[in-house]
Amino acid sequence: MTEFEGVVPPLQQALTQRGYTELTPVQTAILALDNKNADALVSAQTGSGKTVAFGLALAPTLLDGADRFVRADAPLALAVAPTRELALQVRRELEWLYAPTGAAFASCVGGMDARAERMALQRGAHIVVGTPGRLRDHIERGSFNTTGLRAVVLDEADEMLDLGFRDDLEFILDAAPKDRRTLLFSATVPRTIANLAKRYQRDAVRVSTSAEQSQHVDIDYRALTVAPNDTENAIVNVLRYFDAKNALVFCGTRATVNRMTSRFANRGFSAVALSGELSQNERTHALQALRDGRARVCIATDVAARGLDLPNLELVIHADLPKNRESLLHRSGRTGRAGRKGVCALIVPHNMRRRTERLLHSANVEATWANPPSAHEIMARDRERIFSDPALSEPLSDEERAFAQKLLSQHDAEHVAAAFLRRHLEDQTAPEELLDAAPTESHRDQPRKDRRDNFKDSVWFTLSVGRNEQAEARWLMPMLCRAGHLTKQDIGAIRIQHSETHVEIAAGSVDRFLEGIGPSGKVEKNIVVTRRENDPTAGDSRESNDKPYSEKKPYSARPRSEHAAGASRDSGDKPYSKKKPYTARPRDEQAAGASRDSSDKPYSKKKPYSAKPRSEQGSGAPRDFGDKPYSKKKPYSPKPRDEQANQGGKRHFDPASGTPAGDEKMPWEQEEKKPWVKKGKKSPKKAAAKKPKKGKLGLKAPKMSAKARAAIQSGHAPMKRKKPKRDRV
Repeated sequence: MTEFEGVVPPLQQALTQRGYTELTPVQTAILALDNKNADALVSAQTGSGKTVAFGLALAPTLLDGADRFVRADAPLALAVAPTRELALQVRRELEWLYAPTGAAFASCVGGMDARAERMALQRGAHIVVGTPGRLRDHIERGSFNTTGLRAVVLDEADEMLDLGFRDDLEFILDAAPKDRRTLLFSATVPRTIANLAKRYQRDAVRVSTSAEQSQHVDIDYRALTVAPNDTENAIVNVLRYFDAKNALVFCGTRATVNRMTSRFANRGFSAVALSGELSQNERTHALQALRDGRARVCIATDVAARGLDLPNLELVIHADLPKNRESLLHRSGRTGRAGRKGVCALIVPHNMRRRTERLLHSANVEATWANPPSAHEIMARDRERIFSDPALSEPLSDEERAFAQKLLSQHDAEHVAAAFLRRHLEDQTAPEELLDAAPTESHRDQPRKDRRDNFKDSVWFTLSVGRNEQAEARWLMPMLCRAGHLTKQDIGAIRIQHSETHVEIAAGSVDRFLEGIGPSGKVEKNIVVTRRENDPTAGDSRESNDKPYSEKKPYSARPRSEHAAGASRDSGDKPYSKKKPYTARPRDEQAAGASRDSSDKPYSKKKPYSAKPRSEQGSGAPRDFGDKPYSKKKPYSPKPRDEQANQGGKRHFDPASGTPAGDEKMPWEQEEKKPWVKKGKKSPKKAAAKKPKKGKLGLKAPKMSAKARAAIQSGHAPMKRKKPKRDRV
């Protein structure tokens, strides 16, 4: 049995049975700690064996010198993972590692039966593995007793903080005993992880491996440039070319996962889907199918980017580019784990080249730029695999030899080999014919002069949409790039007319454009593209067809006419000269609109105010208005009014007597005063004679017609239905 220094004997037995011959750098580093019960902050790249590392580190704390655990009661250790798949994988790793110790395990993950988890906790468990949300729920309900915890492990701590589990993690750590041991494992150590470690760890030891400086040395990165609408066909060819035992295809959305899973299954691939909309049982079955070999391709979202360990995963394909460097590293880290080699292929559309270059540079990753494998290259690779198939070199059994001799006795060897070759190729998915890919060199690397020269022998196309249909270059250009597999550099001038649009395409991209739009030339519902034989700038698009287009002549000053209309001054005989410098001219005292000349008149302060002398007649003397002397205002006396005055008209006076006409009384002599009436309303009618009250309540009798009154007197009046009373709201 191989001796592993620092590992307790029961776990050494488990490592030997698992086939371990030596430990990984991170496992060796964490076992080399002087204090076996010290807190640790461990950072190492994905796929370096961190799960087994903290399993080995927890053994001295949990076993406390013993070889086996006693009967399970309250949990002794807690491992927290960001996703359900990673939590269940951690449990599987710890189960085989602690199998000789008789440890009991319980899992608390979202999407599983919470009642079954609660019963497992009540029966007793030594080690509990779960996700933050479900663990907090069990602690709040009292089904998870944290008083006996000796150690807490946070696996992929940076991912849990990125997913928003900070509050749940702080709640779990606050509920654990203060004297516990805390281990934080993370691929990177940002400031948030450092702050979390500073708050919840005591004298933590920083552990990092040298492999952290170089990213994924066991992974072969390849960036494959394709046409924007040819990505799925390129993925099919990549899967056929490498023919990996297990392949993982990452997509950006769940809808893309469902669409690609259906298409690849129809093409003959044994594919399964893995996304957040699936239940936990569906996820478990999908991963188990990959491990058993029943499925070879897994199409997943980023939910599978953390912690998943598939032993035979040889190929990772990025169907959609990652959003950041962390996502790129964690996606790619599913392959090339624990010393194994792997291939990571990025499917890069033409217009995403620069973004991909920046992404790879930020992740410190070197990738080989190339085109996707063609159908001819795939067929050649199939032949190479047939020649190197180990079945050809294996010894034959007696039954196989007898059948081969019988077969060769009836058919010659060439026909037998060709028949088996055809049967083998029938089981394989046919490769796709890809469009011509763009050059692998970046446009930025090309000289500026070459870009202009692309349109010397350009070809013009006409689109059946114009200004009448609100055609604009901002949506025409993306449409042409999608349909014709072009880039912005392949499109030149765009001339929009009333009913059609002319587009200039570089000569080197015409074949690819025609192949993309197809023989019908239909790019969208009602937009058809046709090829022009001539340049529209020299044809029907200009009104002056006879006059060839020429460049504008350089400007030259022309002499002005002596009698030019509208000329402000006569410049015919007067030669042109530079403008004279400005000099102040003396102003004329009598110039119209000129300001006062302040040069001769000295400045003086304003004179103080003094009262003007008044007239000799005195302050109260009346002013002289001529023959009419000034008199004081007469006292007010009311004037007599008449009916016309009340109605708004003028009152008539008798000029002989000087009295008002008529013998009516004055308003102040009237006996009764008219009531005030608001404007806009009719004046109230005169009060009618009071009628005797009727009814017990003293209400007035309602008006009724003669017909109704006759019906009441005859006793045949119809009964009226009373309206139900409504409650006020």
